[in-house]
Amino acid sequence: MRSSNHLIGVLNFLTFLMSIPILGGGIWLSTRANNTDCLKFLQWPLIIIGVAIMVVSLAGFAGACYRNTFLLWVYLFVMFFVIAALIGFIIFAYAVTDKGSGRSGLNRGYLDYYLQDYSGWLEKRVADDSYWAKISSCIRDSKACSKMGRTVGGMPESADVFYHRKLNPIESGCCKPPTECGYSYINETTWSGQAATSNTDCAKWNNDQQQLCYSCDSCKAGVLASLKKSWRKVSVINIVVLIILVIAYVVACAAFRNNRRIDNDEPYGETRMTKSQPSMIQF
Repeated sequence: MRSSNHLIGVLNFLTFLMSIPILGGGIWLSTRANNTDCLKFLQWPLIIIGVAIMVVSLAGFAGACYRNTFLLWVYLFVMFFVIAALIGFIIFAYAVTDKGSGRSGLNRGYLDYYLQDYSGWLEKRVADDSYWAKISSCIRDSKACSKMGRTVGGMPESADVFYHRKLNPIESGCCKPPTECGYSYINETTWSGQAATSNTDCAKWNNDQQQLCYSCDSCKAGVLASLKKSWRKVSVINIVVLIILVIAYVVACAAFRNNRRIDNDEPYGETRMTKSQPSMIQF
């Protein structure tokens, strides 16, 4: 009868430990929010999820270890909504990141990103002018483009070497002009020449290190590609957490029934049946 209580205690201790890095990540983002306002939309979901899992895990752990039926009831009630919220978040994350990917170019190691390849809620969110001002500020403050620089013997790497580099979506979309513009490479963030296409991003490109392609649609597409990659990773972690929480919930149901049986002084198994249907013959 105690095995379910022990198991629910162990499972909730594990989920409590998992909530610590989630909560820590949210707190870290909140401390960064003063410098990078675009991260504010990330901090509260992480903090809420981390606190919820931590509190629920403690309630389940205490309820199982101390055989407290009320705490187990609270645990089951709240855990139901936590599990439902996680399922909803996982479905939402996959739905909003379903479309869009980079395009490969001729003799290029990196991909180019186009905003028209993306659609849905996330694309509208990122493309919104007021919201994009915060995101572009965040990218600029992170100095992601200045970190691209590489030198060989004190000189920038050659164009052929750069063309075969593996750039992440932010570097490819925000720190250089689109490949189809046909600009000539000078260094990673400096290009020259006349645009060879009518792509509006070509006119938006500027060698000023504070502007570059931060206003380009390719930069917005790069952010979407980066978010898609990050959200898919988070979803995988959430699926693992969800499986653990569901197992803990099922075991907690057994522990809750066991505790109520003990609190009501009800017999278990064969003894219970003997009590509910006593024999006609008494010795």
